[in-house]
Amino acid sequence: MISITNLHAGYGALAVLFGIELKVARGDCLALIGANGAGKSTLFSTLSGLLDAQQGDIQFDGQSIIGLSPVTIVQRGLIVVPEGRRLFASLSVEENLLLGKNSKRQGNWTLERIYDLFPTLGPLRHRNAMALSGGQQQLVAIGRALMSNPLALLCDELSLGLSPAAVDVVYEALKTIRREGLTTIIVEQDIGRALSSSDNFACIRHGQIALAGRSDQVDRSAISAAYFGTH
Repeated sequence: MISITNLHAGYGALAVLFGIELKVARGDCLALIGANGAGKSTLFSTLSGLLDAQQGDIQFDGQSIIGLSPVTIVQRGLIVVPEGRRLFASLSVEENLLLGKNSKRQGNWTLERIYDLFPTLGPLRHRNAMALSGGQQQLVAIGRALMSNPLALLCDELSLGLSPAAVDVVYEALKTIRREGLTTIIVEQDIGRALSSSDNFACIRHGQIALAGRSDQVDRSAISAAYFGTH
């Protein structure tokens, strides 16, 4: 579903990514781990078209998306759940959810299905989104992305700033979403959670893939060495 080849990207003269190579099979979940500043957000920005690649290629569903606008990439079915949720403060829960329909993509995700997936949101549908707890806001952000009927979902720091109970709700929902066959990439600081929730992982350090493999087969000491650069 997603194939990244020799990807270089950065901000002007500041190079951040150096020859990234990654593949995510249709329906699989990849956990992208790494320290702050390793290049995870830059990779997501490049995948979503917010940042131009300097070199290399990104194939999504069999076609290159290099040079496409963020709007076109969304219309192709590659959607981001952004770090910090980025809900519209002036809108209600339901109005935020309905923004996902702007992609004009056809599919099975509707308001009713979102409220079935997240039953706590139904009674709050007319409440201002900023009046919700952090965990509830994260559910709205995920629901908004699903309303666009994506083929692949990029989830940036799903658990950031949430209580342990809220994190459990978010990841239980992710299991349900994955059963629909949705391809996912998750950025997650909690390495244990990342590995237990994914099929494969990739550890990025200084803009390069330091280690990659099956999430259920990796040695934790190898991840630690790759994460901190001690190998």
